[in-house]
Amino acid sequence: MSAPFRLSVLDQSPIPEGSTGADALHNSIDLARHAEALGYQRYWVAEHHATPGLASASPEVLIGPIASATSRIRVGSGGIMLPHYSPLKVAENFSALSGLFPGRIDLGLGRAPGTDPRTMFALQRDRREPSPDDFPQQLAELLGYLGNSLPAEHPFAHLARTLPGLPERPEVWLLGSSPQSGLWAAEGGLPYSFADFINPNGAEIAALYRQRFQDTAAEVSPRVSVAVWAVCAETDEEAQRLASSSRMTLRLLHQGRLIPVPPVEKALRFLESESGQAAAGPLRNRRAVIGDPSTVRAGLEQVAKDYGAEEVMVVTITHSHEARKRSYELISEAFVTADHASATAS
Repeated sequence: MSAPFRLSVLDQSPIPEGSTGADALHNSIDLARHAEALGYQRYWVAEHHATPGLASASPEVLIGPIASATSRIRVGSGGIMLPHYSPLKVAENFSALSGLFPGRIDLGLGRAPGTDPRTMFALQRDRREPSPDDFPQQLAELLGYLGNSLPAEHPFAHLARTLPGLPERPEVWLLGSSPQSGLWAAEGGLPYSFADFINPNGAEIAALYRQRFQDTAAEVSPRVSVAVWAVCAETDEEAQRLASSSRMTLRLLHQGRLIPVPPVEKALRFLESESGQAAAGPLRNRRAVIGDPSTVRAGLEQVAKDYGAEEVMVVTITHSHEARKRSYELISEAFVTADHASATAS
């Protein structure tokens, strides 16, 4: 794969209508194998809870089977929603994964709950009162374990030396879609992955992250990846048809209705009844790069340029697993074909 930036995958393990969550998890492993063969840089799995449309509730569980089914591609979380967990437990989980798969494990961390408030409360161990909003403290403790950098007087400092996968460690990223996440990433000297598919107005946030970045022993310069909605097919028209499944899902999500990913024909009928514009229009104020290979390549290049990103993580949801695999295949081929044509012309 040749591109002015690296291409990677962010997988939310979509559950197509008519299939099961177990099917979706197996599809994720299959897609990871396919992505590795196509030359993608890394494969991240998301964290979402209590939704019938996504099976990605436990990235720390799914990462191991994906890493076992592949041999080169980096595998990680996009991300672990840290407020749900003990920093020590997260450190132990990803230390163990790093020990089993040296040099291949990423720990992407997020602050968002990945679910509704009631489910967030259900995820708590102690339900006497809501958990405190102490993400910066959690992050500092977690990084202290992984880097063995907790102050000597810290009551848990000795635990850093007991992590099961030592001396291997995961590569830590901070995920976000807001200015605050960019500041935390800069202050912590961490690489930053911005969710453009949630907030398409993050170019200034990425620029501020670079401006505020503080050098650390682990990370000597800022790094930005950007996660983008994309659907690619042989023609613009077919790509728009495939994207109708995501459009229907998101429209109902905004109405508080959670559904499995609908088949194309059902989605087209729904969207026609809603607006009369089934195959066109944005994904409800979200950027979407949809089209044939040349269209998608140009779109991804523009997003990467806007963010100054060294890496683009492609998020694709279709009803058909084969269509999703084909989309990633066409995106990979688009960069190789275009670069070959450019080299030939010169």
